[in-house]
Amino acid sequence: MTTNNDIIETLNDLIETSKDGEYGFNACAKHVSTSELKSLFIQRAIECQRAAAELQPFVLQYGGKPEHDGSVAGKLHRGWVAVRGSLTGYSDAAVLEECERGEDAALARYRKALKEEALPPALRAVIERQFAGVQRNHDQVKRLRDQHKATL
Repeated sequence: MTTNNDIIETLNDLIETSKDGEYGFNACAKHVSTSELKSLFIQRAIECQRAAAELQPFVLQYGGKPEHDGSVAGKLHRGWVAVRGSLTGYSDAAVLEECERGEDAALARYRKALKEEALPPALRAVIERQFAGVQRNHDQVKRLRDQHKATL
């Protein structure tokens, strides 16, 4: 049986995931060479910020304290992006590849959340909608990565 604490934990995990996406997309925007990719990443960062903000009131509704920061794993990934870039140069293809890895992690966390059987219907609908957005982001980043690899 899912308790309020389970729901709070699930929501806070997704908030961390969204904050990771926000920070990650902003970091990627700083390292790409084209204005199109920079604009895309900034827009995705804004969408992640909105996703976190949308989930935070639900945490309060269930009696919890909402997260306001990303996860330790997300910070480590952003650090890896920076280290990798300093070693190999920030090619757009490399940035897109790291961005896709981040979106892979986000998809996994949303899939895990959706396995919670007792999520209230209104909350499940929000999470499903956000999951669809993460899937779109992932697919777009993957397409762009493949295009950049093909031009190398």
